[in-house]
Amino acid sequence: MRIIDAHHHIWRRADLPWLLGPTVPRIFGPYDAVKRDYLIAEYLADIAGTGVEKSVYVQANWSPNWFEDEVAWVSRVAGEAGWPHAITGYVNMLQDDAQRDLERLSAYPLMRGVRHQMHHHTNPLYRFASGPDVVGSDRLIANVQHLSRYGFLFELQIFAHQVEAALKLVDAAPDVTFVLQHAGMPEDPSAQGKSFWKREIGRLAERPNVVSKVSGFGTFIRRNDPENVRWALLETVELFGAERCLYGSNFPIEKLWCDYKSLIGAFTDAAEALSEDERANVFRVTAERVYRI
Repeated sequence: MRIIDAHHHIWRRADLPWLLGPTVPRIFGPYDAVKRDYLIAEYLADIAGTGVEKSVYVQANWSPNWFEDEVAWVSRVAGEAGWPHAITGYVNMLQDDAQRDLERLSAYPLMRGVRHQMHHHTNPLYRFASGPDVVGSDRLIANVQHLSRYGFLFELQIFAHQVEAALKLVDAAPDVTFVLQHAGMPEDPSAQGKSFWKREIGRLAERPNVVSKVSGFGTFIRRNDPENVRWALLETVELFGAERCLYGSNFPIEKLWCDYKSLIGAFTDAAEALSEDERANVFRVTAERVYRI
């Protein structure tokens, strides 16, 4: 199967404040194993033999004032190695006016979008934004509305309980494609939690300018669980349709608990329940269209 990995990272330890100094609790648990350089050569070794033929780099939370340095470095890596094939960078989308920074990043040919994480949770370990409704704030809306000028998408990272606020953003920017990160991060494995996730994320799925990334399903259970992957993948495809779903590995975060072949195996096994055309959409066609690769 031909596959595009639409969500992975590479990094140099010295560029990432969260990898420096003492290890502190994070959403994905203990992470000493990735407090080091993770460069493109290692990523290519990880994906060898898996069918992955292209990839999308997603910003890795460098220091905010280095937002252009990150894109410049990844662009150089791509020029030398031929990977990755597209870049999602970072811009502070809560500043008064993000246009100047977006203009700077538009000079890089591989730039396709922006991620500024908006997820918030009652559990402080699961929290990035200052509040649950920031995703629907006037300032974010105004800045996201600029993205269409550059042909940029917005990587929307929220939990299901933030959907009401997120709909304000999505509806205010109909010309922007929103890529829902990790299918809305279903963090509650109970029957009630899954039902709530499906109901709320289903509201986002009604918007034609939202697509969903099927990725990161090991984050909250901290293991590669084929049954969990199957549930999350098939439910997401049911909500969005395969033509609005795309696969991402979230490597090297998922490398904390599994190797790449085991991860992609869980996804491809789960996708056996889909038609051939649906599998092609999830693993390649949607990403080709959304990220223009």
